[in-house]
Amino acid sequence: MSGILSGDVVEVREQSEGSRLYTRGNFGYPRSGGGVDLDLIEAVYLVEGRRLDVVDPDGAPVSFEHLFAHAARELDGFDIKYLVYRDLRNRGFVVKFETGDYDISVFPRGKTMSNSRPEFMVRAVSERNAVDVATLVREASDVSERRKKLLYGVVDEEGDLTYYSLSLRDPSGKVYPEPMSVRPVGRLIRDRVLVFDRGYSEALRDYGYYGKSMVEALQLSLIEGIHLVGKGRLTVLDSNDEPMDFDALMKVGESMQDEFRIRYLVYADLRERGLVVKTGFKYGTHFRVYQTSPDDSHARYLAHAVTPEGIRMWPEISRTVRLSGGVKKEILFGLVRKNAVEYLEFKWFKP
Repeated sequence: MSGILSGDVVEVREQSEGSRLYTRGNFGYPRSGGGVDLDLIEAVYLVEGRRLDVVDPDGAPVSFEHLFAHAARELDGFDIKYLVYRDLRNRGFVVKFETGDYDISVFPRGKTMSNSRPEFMVRAVSERNAVDVATLVREASDVSERRKKLLYGVVDEEGDLTYYSLSLRDPSGKVYPEPMSVRPVGRLIRDRVLVFDRGYSEALRDYGYYGKSMVEALQLSLIEGIHLVGKGRLTVLDSNDEPMDFDALMKVGESMQDEFRIRYLVYADLRERGLVVKTGFKYGTHFRVYQTSPDDSHARYLAHAVTPEGIRMWPEISRTVRLSGGVKKEILFGLVRKNAVEYLEFKWFKP
């Protein structure tokens, strides 16, 4: 089977050969008058598999090497896109190259272009690419509205692939505390709040599983203390026994930790959703998140607060996703925009 290289397509003009490629292999797009036009990714794949010979307009043979180099000149990031396309094709999927926001569309396994619609929209990227979570959230929303699923195929320096499924989530829990009959008093000690009264300590634990018990006190994280002050459920005293308001406590947090306010906004949003939120430090994330009592259940989520301007690298994302999977938890990136939070879930995916 032969085709003629013409710019960004390879023309298979012979009608029977073109029909076979299109109907049996789901390659190419029908040409007026018969045959098919193959895009460069399809042509390179077929040449590599020795299913197609390509010549230039003068009839001179075009080798795999020269066709690959030509495609790399014509298409930005061709090598990465081709490796993802090739891998999915070799796994038995019908795959089409896309232009625009996405690189590849993937049809359901066992289906064809003639009897189905794409199931996945795929972005092909290098492990060295930087990414901002705001873009990922936009893409996940767009693909969801199309009733499809978003995949990222990440190619490492050796050409191996890792796939991630991305989707928007709406996490919720079952812990909605009733108002307390008392207003506990705590004391700010550097970057945490200690409640020394045993009755107050028990009230806060019963109220929403706040804090960590000591023998003679309840230890609250600064974020927990600020949240309770903001809800009118706690009074916090400074070193001079003067009460501190929400803004004063927030300034303390911001002076001690980068992006403290962003972390607080995600914490507060998760709490409003009926979830119990604890530090995620030992998992390398900002929070671990429970749907019910932490005393009777395991955390379902790990959550990490991010901003639209925040840039992430794929090795960092890979570590986070692998760790969450290893401890059987779901990883959520909480994107904060104008005091609203959107949650994006990453999952390792095997096509």
